[in-house]
Amino acid sequence: MLHLHNTLSGRLEEFAPIDPPRVGMYVCGVTVYDRSHIGHARAMVVFDVLYRYLVHSGFEVRFVRNFTDVDDKIIARAQAAGIAAIDVADANILAFNEDVKVLGCVAPTIEPRATEHIPEMIALIETLIAKDLAYPAHGDVYFAVESFPGYGKLSKRKLEDMQAGARIEIDERKRHPMDFALWKASKEGEPAWESPWGPGRPGWHIECSAMCLKHLGQPFDIHGGGNDLVFPHHENEIAQSEGALERPFARYWVHNGMVSVGHEKMAKSLGNFLTVQEAAGRVGGEALRFFTLGTHYRGPLDFTEDRLDEAARGLGRIYETLARADAASAGRTAAADAEVMRQFREAMDDDLNTARVSGILFETVRAINRDLDGRADVDRVAAWRAAIAEIGKVIGVGITDPREYLAREKKAHLEDSEMSAEAIEALIAERLAARKAKDFKRADAIRDELKAKGVLLEDGPSGTIWKVER
Repeated sequence: MLHLHNTLSGRLEEFAPIDPPRVGMYVCGVTVYDRSHIGHARAMVVFDVLYRYLVHSGFEVRFVRNFTDVDDKIIARAQAAGIAAIDVADANILAFNEDVKVLGCVAPTIEPRATEHIPEMIALIETLIAKDLAYPAHGDVYFAVESFPGYGKLSKRKLEDMQAGARIEIDERKRHPMDFALWKASKEGEPAWESPWGPGRPGWHIECSAMCLKHLGQPFDIHGGGNDLVFPHHENEIAQSEGALERPFARYWVHNGMVSVGHEKMAKSLGNFLTVQEAAGRVGGEALRFFTLGTHYRGPLDFTEDRLDEAARGLGRIYETLARADAASAGRTAAADAEVMRQFREAMDDDLNTARVSGILFETVRAINRDLDGRADVDRVAAWRAAIAEIGKVIGVGITDPREYLAREKKAHLEDSEMSAEAIEALIAERLAARKAKDFKRADAIRDELKAKGVLLEDGPSGTIWKVER
């Protein structure tokens, strides 16, 4: 049975949906003012794996992931470029779709845009004002945090401590310094919508409350996002939604840890980021995905290029073994090995422990290679191979045809090294001739020459094959 760490309770809980087998899951998406980086990639992959595993476990999942397409940063980019804010948003939504495709993520059930839900946001704000949980102020509308007794229950903060520790600009329009904007009066040249309080645009937090309510209802099962959203974004969502409807908002709150660089959060504002496209250009999208899964999702993930390259090498070893297994068990079908699948489900049920799943994959790969290096039990190899395929469907790794993956890797290496397959094959033929002539010095020199260019030779009963060094 799946257990998830619930940020709201602070403990591991058995997952029990409100209306089984149906599951409603909302994940906060990106603010579309720029390309996504590896920090965003981690969140995309984590919740893609959760979605896949829920489906694998027999649930019917409605997965909602939003786009914030009106925001100060989007407006600033648009003004700097002399174009409309909607054009900035549209371009970056297209870019985001390219990024999730590179990462191999399954499309959510629906991907709503904030600007498509302005009437729902206005209606929610009107409800909050009617309940005296919010108040207009010169064209803006603020949520009154003191009016919601449960404020701080997700982040485990007390309102008095927040006020004492916060660096907040004095705003005499607010009743309390921690009150937050539900609606912002428009400034000249900014996108604006008509409202009962004058032309303006929604605050960030109200967007998700309105979209959750429309597409999942309230309460729903899982709300997810990065742990940097716990406060204030998710805390404010709870206050708005539960204050307005007087019933729970979401049952389970699931948050992934941040990607860091030298123990500092990867962020566009710090300039210490690598985009999804840049990282995938280095090692491929599947290897980037594998990198993000190598550490438990709740912990920090420290990024280095060496660790990214190490993930790519590990993925390459998996595919080389799958190619060997396919060749040995060609034409055979087998059920997935029961013990491997038991270990996999045990790891995933333990709060999506994909780091342990990576270890199970490598253990299975080693078992296949040992078997193939000895007296192979082809049926056993086929069962292990089938288990890796089943696991791959859930974590999104190892599901490409091995021959295709390895051929693509070779092609990329040849392009980088400016070598040709024909030149390599010619050197392999020359090495074979040297060995027949017992000119082992020349044969070794050819091997070393190719190795220096990142090409490794493997001699086997059927001849010499070459592969690239990752």
